[in-house]
Amino acid sequence: MRHAALLTLENGMTFRGWAFGDIHAESMGEVVFNTALSGYQEIMTDPSYKGQIMTFTYPHIGNYGVNIFDVESDTIQCEGIIVKEYAKHYSNFRAHTGLGEWMKEYGKIGIEGLDTRKLVRVLRSAGVMRGIISAQSSEKELVERVQNVPQMEGLDLTGLVSTKQVYQWQQTDEPFVPAGHSSGKRFTVAALDFGIKRNILRRLAAYNCDVTVYPGTTSADDILATNPDGIFLSNGPGDPAATTYAFETIRALAAQKPVFGICLGHQLIGLAFGASTYKLKFGHRGANHPVKNLRTGAIEISSQNHGFAVDVQTLPDTLEATHINLNDNTLSGLRHKHLPVFSVQYHPEAAPGPHDSDYLFRDFIDLMDQYSSVS
Repeated sequence: MRHAALLTLENGMTFRGWAFGDIHAESMGEVVFNTALSGYQEIMTDPSYKGQIMTFTYPHIGNYGVNIFDVESDTIQCEGIIVKEYAKHYSNFRAHTGLGEWMKEYGKIGIEGLDTRKLVRVLRSAGVMRGIISAQSSEKELVERVQNVPQMEGLDLTGLVSTKQVYQWQQTDEPFVPAGHSSGKRFTVAALDFGIKRNILRRLAAYNCDVTVYPGTTSADDILATNPDGIFLSNGPGDPAATTYAFETIRALAAQKPVFGICLGHQLIGLAFGASTYKLKFGHRGANHPVKNLRTGAIEISSQNHGFAVDVQTLPDTLEATHINLNDNTLSGLRHKHLPVFSVQYHPEAAPGPHDSDYLFRDFIDLMDQYSSVS
């Protein structure tokens, strides 16, 4: 038996479809879209999607089920999902359950059967907007309630996804990790968790790093007391300009240790050294975004997931652009001219996505090697 469901946007548009997952739950948040052809499990468990409802542009979602290996955190992080067609019957040798059953376990609702092409055209034209998925409320009720969903601007969500306790990363999931650094030298990395993905930790471990993960609010003094070889700043959700507690910490860490930032970590580095950030109209979310490395001229196909960007026009003299998104010329990477600090807006660890940018982990290793030798 199918249950009718509604998706209502803040502009008053309502899409009708059918509920799956936890049909008694409701989902509210910023409605966004992702153009990746696979990887729905990794996307749904990415902490950067906290507070967002994910629209998948690929028409069939759920066909390979869910497994215990392809998760980027301990839970489903996005608030709900929107698909053209939910595949109730899955087939994959690694799967242990279906998408709908998995979503029901975590209390998440999805909606299928609506025109996702039309929805994405609306979001591209008008910009991403707040929405609600429900199989319980009327259209009139949802139109009224959607106006009370918090705006993403000014919202710090990192506290909802960051670890509460310091921990050492241990490789406990599937042991398929592509080789990284060939040197036998090991490095200690302190990772500030603003919503870190597990594949970042896997990649650092593959490059001979012993990683300690800290809550995003940890002070620079507490981290520096352990004398790590380098600092990693993770991805995460929300408005980077609202994560004000991190700015001073980043400046203090960067004055003494090599620093590598990804996504939100990149934005926080920009803000910490005097640049500004702004909200993109509909963001970059997918696995095929072309990026140009301005230092080498190479073109990388990248995995991206962000709704904010560092304004390249506001970079201070101490920062320089290193990568540009070729779709819209937004800033995709930067480095400090005097300190061992660099960052990228996109995801070199992929999951899902291509591995063109995995060299950035090697660059981080080389930077730590250089500075540990000097000290």
